[in-house]
Amino acid sequence: MALIGANDLKRKALIEVEGQPFTVVEVFFASPTARGSATMVRTRLKHLLTGAVLEKNFRSSEKFAEPDVELAPASFLYTDAGGFHFMDESSYEQFTLPADQVGDDRGYLKDGVTLQILKYRGEAAAMQLPQFVELAVTRTEPGLRGDTAAGGSTKPATLETGLEVRVPLFIKEGELVRVNTQTGEVAGRA
Repeated sequence: MALIGANDLKRKALIEVEGQPFTVVEVFFASPTARGSATMVRTRLKHLLTGAVLEKNFRSSEKFAEPDVELAPASFLYTDAGGFHFMDESSYEQFTLPADQVGDDRGYLKDGVTLQILKYRGEAAAMQLPQFVELAVTRTEPGLRGDTAAGGSTKPATLETGLEVRVPLFIKEGELVRVNTQTGEVAGRA
């Protein structure tokens, strides 16, 4: 297995630190101030499974293994007391992620949504949502006469998954909207 040297770290690189998988969020190279001291590599790392972010310093001579990580397409099936149930679209195996691991992303999950599952050592560990999902508006106030898209005004709306967003005034109950999963903002009608 090839090792990655601390000097070769780049943003979005996947590394294993103390047996745990991380992705590199930021990396800075600090030049030594005293003679004979080693260059330090300062990093900000995000744990692939928990999402926790930490800052760690390494000597430039340190090396890291690549974690056994792969992405696989999966479909969201349903949720119950046991968690969120998915199906791996390549193997047709079903698996469950606990509610605390899904967190606030639950608002973007409806039956049949296709997403990417991050597998660590062959086990489903985390999910990556598509950039946009289409969800139906289940509750919103009617727009007033004369409301237009050009006004830029928005109103609160509740979507089919319970997610609360702001929509343009012309959107009505029952319409499908595209929601950006990174920002939580509505990108218009679906």
